[in-house]
Amino acid sequence: MTPAPAPEVAAAVARAHREEWARVLASTARITRDLDIAEECTQDAFERALERWPADGIPQRPGGWLTTVAGNRARDVVRREAHGRRLLPMLVVDEQEAEPCAVAERTVPDDRLRLVFTCCHPALAPEAQVALTLRLVCGLSTADVARAFLVQETTMAARITRAKKKIAAARIPYRVPPPEELSARLGPVTAVLHLVFTTGHTAPSGGALVRQDLVDVAIRMGRMLHGLLPGATGVTGLLALMLLADARRDTRVDHDGALVLLADQDRSRWDRELVAEGAALVGEALAQGPPDRFTVEAAIAAVHAEAPTWEATDWGEVVGLYDVLLGLWPSPVVALGRAAAVGFRDGPEAGLEAIAPLLDDPTVATYPYLSASRADLLRRLGAWSEAATAYEEALALAGNDAEHAFLSARLTEVRAHRDG
Repeated sequence: MTPAPAPEVAAAVARAHREEWARVLASTARITRDLDIAEECTQDAFERALERWPADGIPQRPGGWLTTVAGNRARDVVRREAHGRRLLPMLVVDEQEAEPCAVAERTVPDDRLRLVFTCCHPALAPEAQVALTLRLVCGLSTADVARAFLVQETTMAARITRAKKKIAAARIPYRVPPPEELSARLGPVTAVLHLVFTTGHTAPSGGALVRQDLVDVAIRMGRMLHGLLPGATGVTGLLALMLLADARRDTRVDHDGALVLLADQDRSRWDRELVAEGAALVGEALAQGPPDRFTVEAAIAAVHAEAPTWEATDWGEVVGLYDVLLGLWPSPVVALGRAAAVGFRDGPEAGLEAIAPLLDDPTVATYPYLSASRADLLRRLGAWSEAATAYEEALALAGNDAEHAFLSARLTEVRAHRDG
């Protein structure tokens, strides 16, 4: 290998961090049986790459190089700390003697999947599952994870540390679940992955509408899981949903960062390769068996993505899919989506009638999109005074700056009609 310029090395290490972090860490954890030490050894391997690759050249297989370096470092640490480690609870790795687990391991022989299932074990609280997944599987810094959760870095560091200790103390196994448990255990995994994506797709706070780093991490994990578990309907449907939503990334805000509604987006700028891939995955998921919630959500997204114009949207199909989704996943958020679709199919009065039962539901009392959807329906009816009140409510609950600015502009518009 020939020496490589520093900028080229930095780019190669950054790319390897995005693509290989989970693989290197997961492989190292099998050696250390300690997630903290595995993290340290993995981070050390990336630091060594920054030192060595400028002189030695970028290896043909960066992931293999990093795995070897991290593994060698891990073995040194394990040998040095062998006596003290015998006194501490350790990650349960050697589960191969149990035949059902061995079958699962042979079916999906990838350490990354073991890491995902460990992070998303049902014994851990949901917020701990997401935090660990972002930190260990996605390779985000603790500071980045804290920003995603809107908490202090010290708070998030303590949360992650407690979760790691629980994994060791509760003897949560570092393995793929046996076949009879795999389907049920995929639920927490896909739920965590979906939360990572939605947190990035519409940031809960801050100056930007989108946290593209989280979106990219979620899609990367979705592709990884789909490659490892190609027959899992939930994984296929979720990947389809994420790709179809991300296909619109370049049109969701204008050049000033202002929010652009779906109806007003320039569809010629949508990523048609992602749309085609997402639509094909919807078909694949439907062929795998009865649809799950993510597959139906992806089908709704596909109807929007494949409509040539907003006016050409098949709202009857959208409402029908929401009816199916409500049967699979009864939720006021789904009911709100259905009400909005009814409002476009049958008119704003029908939409308001569909939304009315949700106004007394305490679970969505502080959900900003409930007030915003109602405000839009009232605006379309010309009920300016009621629309202004609803926009004021939505504005008080709005999260990121882009949504806040959009609602402020709409409020100004309806107030002008009301007062004029």
